[in-house]
Amino acid sequence: MTDAQPASVYDLAHAEEAENLATFAILVDNEPGVLHRLVGLFAARGYNIESLTVAETDRRAHTSRVTIVTRGAPHVLMQIEAQLEKMVATRHVQDVTRDPNGLERELALVKVKGSGAERVEALRVSDIFRAKVIDTTHESFVFELTGAPSKIDSFVDLMRPLGLVELSRTGVLSITRGAQAM
Repeated sequence: MTDAQPASVYDLAHAEEAENLATFAILVDNEPGVLHRLVGLFAARGYNIESLTVAETDRRAHTSRVTIVTRGAPHVLMQIEAQLEKMVATRHVQDVTRDPNGLERELALVKVKGSGAERVEALRVSDIFRAKVIDTTHESFVFELTGAPSKIDSFVDLMRPLGLVELSRTGVLSITRGAQAM
């Protein structure tokens, strides 16, 4: 016999669901107020936007591509996707994270100051990560790095003890492999 009591249907203590990171690529009409409505959708429901990139992708069709990275439980992410699809200006929504053909990349500019051994080590690490030196002075470097967000995170973590001064990131861009368009 066990001492466990049967669970009540009225028990409000829900098990915490693990949160996942999701990247949504959204094709929208390029018109005033669309970005405001998108961001408002997230704000009104208390969803956090971890990364946001927007650019016009087709001038003739007046469309822009928005890439939003957010975090939530699986049911919340499905809810976000459904709400994005309901927006009037939305033409297409794709959860790039769940797509096996999905690709995500980000650009970062990383400024590192240092001299002596730290300077040599910063150059060595940048070579391993295939970062380009785009500016150099006697006291600092500015590195340009592209890759998956986790790659950029790792590079930044290694540069911190070597004299990281400043970091600028574009936010995630996404696309899928293959010949089909979004």
